[in-house]
Amino acid sequence: MNQSKTISGFSKLSKIGKVKWLVENFFKDPETVMHELKSYWLQDAKQQEVLDGISENTISNFPLPLGVVPNFVLNQKTYCVPMVIEESSVVAAASSAAKYWMDRGGIKAEVIGVKKIGQVHFYWGGGYKRLNYLFPFIQSKLIQDVETIMSSMQNRGGGLLSLSLKSFDDIEPGLYQLFAEFDTRDSMGANFINTVLEQFALSLQSFFEQSSELKESEREVEVIMSILSNYTPDCLVKAWVECEIEQLGSFPGDMDSSTFAERFAHAIHIAIVDPYRATTHNKGIYNGIDAVALATGNDFRSIEACGHTYASRDGQYRSLSNCSLENGIFKFWLKIPLAVGTVGGLTALHPMAKRSLELLGNPDARELMMVIAATGLIQNFAAVRSLVTTGIQQGHMKMHLSNILTQLNATDHEKKIVNTYFEDKTVSMQGVRNYIDQMRKGKTGLLNH
Repeated sequence: MNQSKTISGFSKLSKIGKVKWLVENFFKDPETVMHELKSYWLQDAKQQEVLDGISENTISNFPLPLGVVPNFVLNQKTYCVPMVIEESSVVAAASSAAKYWMDRGGIKAEVIGVKKIGQVHFYWGGGYKRLNYLFPFIQSKLIQDVETIMSSMQNRGGGLLSLSLKSFDDIEPGLYQLFAEFDTRDSMGANFINTVLEQFALSLQSFFEQSSELKESEREVEVIMSILSNYTPDCLVKAWVECEIEQLGSFPGDMDSSTFAERFAHAIHIAIVDPYRATTHNKGIYNGIDAVALATGNDFRSIEACGHTYASRDGQYRSLSNCSLENGIFKFWLKIPLAVGTVGGLTALHPMAKRSLELLGNPDARELMMVIAATGLIQNFAAVRSLVTTGIQQGHMKMHLSNILTQLNATDHEKKIVNTYFEDKTVSMQGVRNYIDQMRKGKTGLLNH
């Protein structure tokens, strides 16, 4: 083991101390790397302090572009939707699809439910029948003991919605679960839910230690863990678009609206029956969802985990979106669980998250659920539209061309010539490289134009 690359007390070093140790032990050019890492620190010391406090062992910032999707008409209200993502074609595709549906009545969405879930997992050896008898007494004590914790949330109209007992005794002897449902209003609610659950665990142990209802042999209970679940199938939102098939317009290759609609519907149904396709299909949905979640300071990891579980709810992983062609109407929709917040957590700390929410008109959690779901829907529409018409690579590589040119250190003059040349050609890294090489050798006769 290389002792120079191990350290005790790293977290206690100052920020500059952390950076100094890292660059001296892990990089070939410490001075250059030190300068580069510091160059991404914010000039505003207070804002940098906020970012440093969000995570641990911070050494620099990792910038990602904040883009916007204009012309985003949802429920007859026009938004400009913020997206944080490293892939330019995603924002371009969402913008194109938003404008396309703006001219066809816009996007519709509705919130179906807002329930969030928490669980206390424990072992007890007295059997389910006996525990089920005791549960009303347990339930009463648990609810009473969290009254103080719950008061603020209850004042905002939220709180505990239900508390029930689940048994896994038939597959894991002695395993039971307290299953709690919450409404956390405009907060994502993780800290609130976990605080309530941990008090439930303490109260459960207290009940078994002290209740007069129990025999001495029944007093031993082992709480394994108390934690919210990121699977929230009843925190659900639906988004959809629809229009007459003939209003879909025409598409590349002289494809008419009827042919497009049929090909589009087939593509969606393939993603419903084939998990391999469904995985990539749903990834496209989350291209949109994750980007808005990041921009608004929400936890895209929990959102994705929940959505993928929901996509498997019948035992097979399937598309999260669906399509129908009935009575001359094209309808495309998704129904998806989304646990998000607009107050607390990163939404209150990150300066750009606050600006993103302001850009959206400072929505409550329900409205943000609809915006995020609608963004996932139009992102999916844009991707499938490309797949069944021109193919995905044409648009993707066109957008990727600027990144290729940057990697090849192209000058502004070279970029202009290359962009013109590839307007009607397939873009590839090798193709662009070869063309620039030819330009630089003077073989294209274009550099002096």
